[in-house]
Amino acid sequence: MHDLRLFSAISILFFSAQSLAQGWIQYSSTTDRFSIHTPGEFAVEDITYPSEYGAMLPARVYSYEDGANRYSVTVVDYTDAQRIHAERTNRTEADYLSLYWEIDVRASVAYAAWNLRQRGGEVTYDAYHYIDRVEGHQLQITNVDQFRTYAAIYLLDSRLYIVEATVTPESVPPGFFQQSLEFLDEDGNGVRYRNFSDAVKVRNAPDRSRRAGD
Repeated sequence: MHDLRLFSAISILFFSAQSLAQGWIQYSSTTDRFSIHTPGEFAVEDITYPSEYGAMLPARVYSYEDGANRYSVTVVDYTDAQRIHAERTNRTEADYLSLYWEIDVRASVAYAAWNLRQRGGEVTYDAYHYIDRVEGHQLQITNVDQFRTYAAIYLLDSRLYIVEATVTPESVPPGFFQQSLEFLDEDGNGVRYRNFSDAVKVRNAPDRSRRAGD
């Protein structure tokens, strides 16, 4: 009986996800090297992203609104972090060392997760995650208005990817949106690393020449 209930629960989740995915599109960005399934065409906005140590980094927000539901991918470019840190005038005694630009990159996933927690609400899931052996973090938050936020954060090749969906309480959990994220190489092909050590080599590498399989 236990196995039957478990099978039924899995079946419901599977067919809900299949139903949710119908009519969705696969969106790809060769500029920011990712692909993801969304319920509609993204609007794209260039923004400036403040890092943990006060560097103002170029970023791009891809977003789509479906009624009250909102889906987005924010891509923060840390490629030029060393120069940006060297030129900033807001240094303090706590971050005056030249190595802080690299710390800023390495800690970017943890900092993005911290920012999401600061919004308030009840954190119902908060754990390590990975996609195609690219390491990251996932959070699920029930907000004060009872809307639910599902977020995933990854760092690859000095790009920080913040995938976020906020949906109404009655909506099907947008796991399909999160889990369809794929990283692309410079030719627009999907990247899948053979093991974690290969992915780590380019996780926060400022050298763009280092790619999967190099």
